Amino acid sequence: MNSFDSSIETYLSNIHFGHFATQTIEAITDLYSFKGLVLIPVLWWMWFDQDQRREWRREMVIATLLSGLVALFVGRLLTHSMPFRARPIYSPELNLHFSGRAIQEALLTNWSSFPSDHAMLWMAVATGIFLVWRGIGVLAILYTVLVICLPRAWLGFHYPTDLLVGAAVGIVITLIMTRDAIRVRYARPMLRWIERWPGPSAMLAFILCLELVTQFDELRKVASGVFRHL
Repeated sequence: MNSFDSSIETYLSNIHFGHFATQTIEAITDLYSFKGLVLIPVLWWMWFDQDQRREWRREMVIATLLSGLVALFVGRLLTHSMPFRARPIYSPELNLHFSGRAIQEALLTNWSSFPSDHAMLWMAVATGIFLVWRGIGVLAILYTVLVICLPRAWLGFHYPTDLLVGAAVGIVITLIMTRDAIRVRYARPMLRWIERWPGPSAMLAFILCLELVTQFDELRKVASGVFRHL
């Protein structure tokens, strides 16, 4: 562990709250309601809001959702292609004592800590919100940092560099995907298709948003179970 991670993780591991506060932070970290179910509805609000820039805003919503998908894909690719990094809570050699309970889920114990897919996905979405609505976007970014990312470092799920790199990659992906020269090539044709086929589009949008909120957890569990039996 580098000195940057070591100093911050040592500091965070020495911060202890009461039992109720610790359980509350754990619940906020675990539950989908405090992650994607806060940010994804803002994109729906952006989609249905009526103003003179409606078409551009809808293109940005499409670009933001696809940025989230790309961020998840890149995160999975980096996790599997880079050297394995055990999560702080599973590294007894660090001699750090975190307030939260140990994670029992085998999927996490075998999943590399670097980079954080949570930071990558939700910072990508928050950046898309910021590019459309500055005020609400600032709140979305602060929410992502304070509610989604910081508790994961405090509980020992991630090192600070896992979160910083994940957030940086998510931001860059959204900035690239939302550039005018790139966005119009895919978002505009998709918007035309959505306007022509509103029923199937709404169905697919619901499924996509549900999977983003849950970060495809159920599909990953199913795939993991299938691969174990092959």
